[in-house]
Amino acid sequence: METAKNNEKISGEIDKKSRIFFAVFFGLIALTVAATFIKYFILKDYYIQAEAECDPSAERCFIYECDPEEDGEDCPEDEAERISYYKLIKKKAYAIPLCDPAGENCPALACQAGEDCEETLCEEDNEEEGIVCNDPAEYVLEENTLGDDEAEDEEECDSEEEDCEAGAGAEDSEDSGETAENASGEETLEDTSDDEGTDSSGLDGAVDRSQLFL
Repeated sequence: METAKNNEKISGEIDKKSRIFFAVFFGLIALTVAATFIKYFILKDYYIQAEAECDPSAERCFIYECDPEEDGEDCPEDEAERISYYKLIKKKAYAIPLCDPAGENCPALACQAGEDCEETLCEEDNEEEGIVCNDPAEYVLEENTLGDDEAEDEEECDSEEEDCEAGAGAEDSEDSGETAENASGEETLEDTSDDEGTDSSGLDGAVDRSQLFL
């Protein structure tokens, strides 16, 4: 009898300890889930890394070139417009505005002074991984070269337009001279035709009178 009572007492203690253990275990799980939910969905206290606009003339940016076969209609037909420059911004989710980045009223993604934010530019180590970076000095040089070429083309176009205008003025003056000559020639022909008509009418009258006398 005493052995049975001892066994029941021991099993009761085990059940009590197991209940406490499972209560603590599931309680910790519930607290962990609640803390995670509050952190990520309410406070949004986590980092997000996203692409942001980059100035290739002043910063060493990542280069992306779209492929018409992969991107389809979203890829421009002009090859120069297919290249875009970007950098990586890592900041807290609550600091990122909830708007469409492509919208006009949505502020650009950037790191502000004193903000928990990290900006990543393209470095030489990234090039070893197959990522293409731009060189600001080369970019500025290419832009200046293109600007000079465009200026020369505009000057040539302006000079050609002046030559064309001068040529057009000369042609207009020649056309007006020819028109005046044609007009004077037509007036002369009309005068001669009128004289011939007068002479022929006079001859007809003389013939008629001669027939009367006969």
